[in-house]
Amino acid sequence: MRALAAAAPGVKRFLHSHPGARARAPYWDRNRWRVDYSLHGHVELEVVLDRGYRMLGVWKGLQARAEFTRGGFGELFDSPWLIVGFGVLFMAPFVDPRRPVRLLHLDLLVLLSFGVSYWFLRDGVLRPAIVLVYPVLVYLLARMLWAGMRARRRDGRLVPYAPTRLLVIGLLLIAGARVGLNLATHKTFDISYASVVGADRVWHKEPLYVQSGSHLDTYGPLAYAAYVPFELVFPWHESWDRLPAAHAAAIVFDLLTIAGLVLLGRRLRAGPEGTRLGVALAWGWAAFPFTLLGLMLSTNDGLVAMLVVWTFVAFASPTARGALLAAAAAAKFFPGALLPALAAGRGDRDRGRAGVCALAFAAIFAFAIAVYMPPGGPRAVWNSTLGWQLAREPDFSLWAIQSGIGWTKTLLEGLAIGLAVLVAVRPGRRSLVQVAALAAAVTIALQLPAGHWFYFYIVWFAPLVLAALFGEYGAEERLAAHGVQEQVHLVGTAAAREEDELVRA
Repeated sequence: MRALAAAAPGVKRFLHSHPGARARAPYWDRNRWRVDYSLHGHVELEVVLDRGYRMLGVWKGLQARAEFTRGGFGELFDSPWLIVGFGVLFMAPFVDPRRPVRLLHLDLLVLLSFGVSYWFLRDGVLRPAIVLVYPVLVYLLARMLWAGMRARRRDGRLVPYAPTRLLVIGLLLIAGARVGLNLATHKTFDISYASVVGADRVWHKEPLYVQSGSHLDTYGPLAYAAYVPFELVFPWHESWDRLPAAHAAAIVFDLLTIAGLVLLGRRLRAGPEGTRLGVALAWGWAAFPFTLLGLMLSTNDGLVAMLVVWTFVAFASPTARGALLAAAAAAKFFPGALLPALAAGRGDRDRGRAGVCALAFAAIFAFAIAVYMPPGGPRAVWNSTLGWQLAREPDFSLWAIQSGIGWTKTLLEGLAIGLAVLVAVRPGRRSLVQVAALAAAVTIALQLPAGHWFYFYIVWFAPLVLAALFGEYGAEERLAAHGVQEQVHLVGTAAAREEDELVRA
């Protein structure tokens, strides 16, 4: 088989140019054979053959090391009708033809523009796929900082025409379609496999952190423990391609996120107006194509989104928000960076309770880590999780395709840490909408210097971005009523003054 691989035209040229390249023994990867060629310890070329030893492809450089960069990643999700259809649904309720240039239209279009980058990835055109991610992230970072630093009330209705009842019916249909698309997608990702295998190890009281070569133990313990109920109902049978537990978990996390967003809207606004805002938030989540991607591939990123949303639902209690944020951090670590902003709460009056939030966070996070501490102690946990993630070779990022700019990564990391501290110590009162915006800004700032970024991570900040954008609108009926009352008050005041003047005369 190695001879077959070496006979491929691309391989011949590579070996001629790099006589020191070493071939790895052919290995079977689920449904195909692979032969890797390495230079200085890095895979530089991979040959893929099918069961009958027919050549399927020869991949070089980054595409040899990272299979997801070769195109055709999302299978059913890659269908144009699906991405475009959900994109239209995402925009439809919020378009106001009477205000064609309003900022919300631009904000939503920018969110959808992740699709331009993804379209290049779909075809395996790597450089533009990577580069085009960053303008979107930078815009969203600037927009969230703008929304978070100063409270704003924008003119116009968030949903100009659709009544709430129609939104609810549409939301139920979209949520049902999302479930159906998850069940119709048979492809799973290594994230799904890791979560289910980890849950199986948790249930059988086996150690989680074993520093295996496949790096399936790179998440926090809650990312595995949360899958235990699903793995008990749909047991893992040591198969990569059949993971019903991962499908079930992804669906439950998604539905709980939708429910949480409805409740979050009621926290942001009182009464029917809050319900309408909550349904709009849930619609935005459900119709956004890039919250659908992770659901269809049954990743565990929906668990983080769900916990972050419910952290904001429980925001009024510093203990509850600290505990829920700790659960999110014990799943994928990064939400721990939101602790300074969320502990500070809504500003000056909440700062006295920041210690309560931080203490609840520390207690829950420490307990989660301690319960699953391996024999090697904290060092083993670090080496398997954050230590490995921070040291991994860049793949889907600027630093994977451009050499000599490592200093920019370090600079962005420092700025992200500084921002996480700044939003906590900045004085003054802030609304819950502003807190969501600042939390989204910190999340995006941390993603910018990531050596490994992918579209799955959009769900980490998507609900916070939607809350910040949509929260600037609302109070439509109340504002209108306030305007009428103010006019009545002015007329009444003028009449009273005329009457006083007549009396004095």
